[in-house]
Amino acid sequence: MRLLSCSAAAVALAWLFSSAPAAEPAHDLSPELAKIRAVQPKGDGHRDAVAAMKKVSQADAAALPIVIAAMDDSSPLVENWIRAAAEAIAQKQVDKNQPLPLAQLELFLKDTRHSPRGRRLAFELISLQDKTAQERLIPTLLNDPSVELRREAVKKALDDAASISTKENKETAAKLYQNAFAAARDLDQIKVASAKLKELGEAVDVPTQMGFITGWKLLGPFDNVGEVGWDTAYAPEKGVDLTKSYAGQKGEISWVDHTTTDDFGIVDLAKALDKHKGAVTYAYAEFVADKAQPADFRLGSINATKLWVNGKELAANHVYHAGIEIDQYIAKGELKAGKNTILLKVCQNEQKEVWAQDWKFQLRVCDKIGSAILSTDRPVTRTSALPGKNVR
Repeated sequence: MRLLSCSAAAVALAWLFSSAPAAEPAHDLSPELAKIRAVQPKGDGHRDAVAAMKKVSQADAAALPIVIAAMDDSSPLVENWIRAAAEAIAQKQVDKNQPLPLAQLELFLKDTRHSPRGRRLAFELISLQDKTAQERLIPTLLNDPSVELRREAVKKALDDAASISTKENKETAAKLYQNAFAAARDLDQIKVASAKLKELGEAVDVPTQMGFITGWKLLGPFDNVGEVGWDTAYAPEKGVDLTKSYAGQKGEISWVDHTTTDDFGIVDLAKALDKHKGAVTYAYAEFVADKAQPADFRLGSINATKLWVNGKELAANHVYHAGIEIDQYIAKGELKAGKNTILLKVCQNEQKEVWAQDWKFQLRVCDKIGSAILSTDRPVTRTSALPGKNVR
């Protein structure tokens, strides 16, 4: 029976090195860890990494924080190797009924500069021998930069709220659900928390919490019969001028305002502009950032799409009617301080099936763990879960 949950690759590696011969005591692991960190896909560096693993996996338990730190800024492949080594070290210690370096591991866990997966492993090792760890540490991880650790804390907040009688302690339950809602980054937990808050009569602003853009300028339809529009650079791709009119697929067209009220920011173009087949529509938004920063532009659409931010093409998804999901496509980009432009091209084909009639998209701006980045000019409805600037 294994002590820890982990990927199949890490399990295999841990088994491979659990019975390796003992290493020399007080050995500096830096050269071996460097060889493991150098391992590449398709076997590159594999031979040296195997030899290094045999030594690292036999290190003293006191070296665990050093070994786990080798996960920092490494690839998922290297993380699996390092995890296997750390687990082999911990397993030996547990088999001998000896303590793990809990204080050092807890310091490692609290240092958010370390890799999320490494900190998660440290938490699991602490929990092996400290039966108070779950109750003591999880509440401190509610706003953790590690999505995995944060999820544990949100789950506890949701469980605690569910255990409270809302008839007798409605205010306390609402506060716990608000905390969970504000901290949640996984969609299933956001849905649970928002639904419970609505049941309690609390105001919930899901689009703002997730960073969906709700206000758009729309221009269409342009021609996409025979999918000719996919490679045709219509006027918005050469420069957006919101005051101009253009020759569209069925006559003159102009930019129109559209605001979606959908909780998850879905813009239904068939309702906003009518049902068109073999058509292209552009959606445009301006986004004011308080500082220059990297950002995820997370798009969902059942139609073919192209995305530009500040005139730079970030994504092209020439796929029709393969479903729509939140964060279906994640484009990495940069926001500059001040005004940014977001232009989306949404192409509908000519399929006649009932399931091929949808013409929709949703787009949100967030950081790498899914925390919303909001335009500074966005009016935000006041809720107790969404304090901050520009709240009205």
